[in-house]
Amino acid sequence: MTHAVDRPQGALSASARAADLLARMTLREKIGQMTQAEKNSVTPDEVRRFGLGSVLSGGGGNPEPNTPAAWRAMVLGFREAALESRLGVPLLYGVDAVHGHNNVVGATVFPHNVGLGAIGDADLVRRIGRATAVEVAATGVRWTFAPAVSVPLDVRWGRTYEGYGQDPDLVGRLAAAYVEGLRGADWATPDAVLPSVKHFVADGGAVHGTSTRWDRAAVKSLADDPTLANAHVDEGFVELLDRGAWTIDQGDVAVDERTLRDVFLAPYLPALAAGALNVMVSYGSWHGLRMHAHRYLITDVLKGELGFEGFVVTDWAAIDQIEPDFDVCVERSINAGIDMVMVPFDHQRFMDALEAAVERGAVAEARIDDAVHRILTTKARLGLFDAVGDPEREPALDAVGHPDHRRIAHEAARRSPVLLQNRGDALPLPPTLPALLVAGTAADDVGLQCGGWTISWMGAAGPITPGTTLLQGLQRLRPDAEITFEPDGHGTARAPVGIVAVAEAPYAEGMGDRNDLDLAAADLALIERVRARVDALVLVVYSGRPVVLGDAVRHADAIVAAWLPGSEGAAIAEPLVGVSAFEATLRYRWPAASADLPLHPFGTDPSAGPAALWDLGHGLRTHVERSST
Repeated sequence: MTHAVDRPQGALSASARAADLLARMTLREKIGQMTQAEKNSVTPDEVRRFGLGSVLSGGGGNPEPNTPAAWRAMVLGFREAALESRLGVPLLYGVDAVHGHNNVVGATVFPHNVGLGAIGDADLVRRIGRATAVEVAATGVRWTFAPAVSVPLDVRWGRTYEGYGQDPDLVGRLAAAYVEGLRGADWATPDAVLPSVKHFVADGGAVHGTSTRWDRAAVKSLADDPTLANAHVDEGFVELLDRGAWTIDQGDVAVDERTLRDVFLAPYLPALAAGALNVMVSYGSWHGLRMHAHRYLITDVLKGELGFEGFVVTDWAAIDQIEPDFDVCVERSINAGIDMVMVPFDHQRFMDALEAAVERGAVAEARIDDAVHRILTTKARLGLFDAVGDPEREPALDAVGHPDHRRIAHEAARRSPVLLQNRGDALPLPPTLPALLVAGTAADDVGLQCGGWTISWMGAAGPITPGTTLLQGLQRLRPDAEITFEPDGHGTARAPVGIVAVAEAPYAEGMGDRNDLDLAAADLALIERVRARVDALVLVVYSGRPVVLGDAVRHADAIVAAWLPGSEGAAIAEPLVGVSAFEATLRYRWPAASADLPLHPFGTDPSAGPAALWDLGHGLRTHVERSST
């Protein structure tokens, strides 16, 4: 398979600028450009002294206070320090803006990709990318570690919600649209944000039980782990390990090369053709060889066969997993084709190790020059050397959480729910409904409906950022109905219809890996309590993946997969009451039992394996109640 990426107009002048600068750099300055440190572990003074190429905010790497103004001041402090280095090379600041500028309190939080995939509208994804870029750029940031172009095979994986679905064509089409949205008119405009197409490659294919990220026998030592400390993970981590955390993420992919290409590599092609200038490598391995050390996939396939001319970045401290010896990790990753290394905690150690590797001949300086040329060319393409890099020309801070962006998020949240079941036409709710019982804390909880990667790495329940909820939407759209809200469902009121909202607790990455996806016993008990007091029961499920519903299928007349709709949760009420119709469809096979997992459409005839409770493409339709508008 071959695929050539057209050289965009203006790339040659950017390349020439990079070459001129490269010729004036010392080895140490070149290595500085290849180094990315986390903001909690580096100072602006160190950025200036070492000439670092990039700084990032990891999940939860927020300033205090967490406001758009504080974000902009923090980022500009690092950017201005970089301009004071000997050669004044601009800094590229990166964040995990994976569903909006989601680390910033008050930013628009869009539905996670699992919901956007259910809609399948590339134009909507493009508009979300554009709105996200404007909010990100308003805080001085010009790089986001998104989109994920993974194709999750086992939905027990904690990153399932970052994938658009189990269809490589859909994933590639929506990823390309998101890249185009982040770019806007041109990469050099001050509101363009560099996407990081990730995670190269096949992170969605890891096998349950193959992750070696944590030694369960040494769990008591995890309190000293810098990644967990940086993300403020609490003692509940031990319980999550028992439930299956870190059993899939960063694990091994065992598929053959044809499947690797047809399923996992295929979505990269449209994203690269859309102009992506950065690719992030997967933590995982392919038949035991870590992707970060995989010269064949990074250099031969991505850079050679696919003609990728941008730069390749590692994931968070990912090269450390290649070998026990850090010096060997540095040597092997750079020789494999890595251009920039994310070393969140010890940038100077990395710089020293790479400099020593070049001096002893283990890494050729030509490989260093290639990496730095790619980084500098991308910075030039982004206009960071020119007047458009002037912060005064970047979007104003009032772009963050702008009403226009919230309207796009509202549209996405309204269109993303999938109607899985609708016995007796329980939905839409009749316009003359006199009373409605709403139960479950998730019905009125912004944090639960946003999920992970929201304000912090893991996300959290509660009013963590401004937004609207399903309960508020129902109250607005049914002002004449007597609406009773019971967070725990322990009341005595009766109603013709009850709506129960349940949610997965927020999670991110391997922290969300699970051994099973059974609905919690407390949620089933809540459903049963409400079922006894209503004539019709509607179940709304907030989740980052299909979950095993068990007896809830029997108890509920209607079941709605609402996914993780983001900050504008009130929009979920619109298809429930008939203001809009249900239109989304499943892009993941929905399991009837956890024992049926993994459940996906690849490698075997679906009819030969466990049957899905609801299969790809399933999604019931409803009519629009005109009197509800």
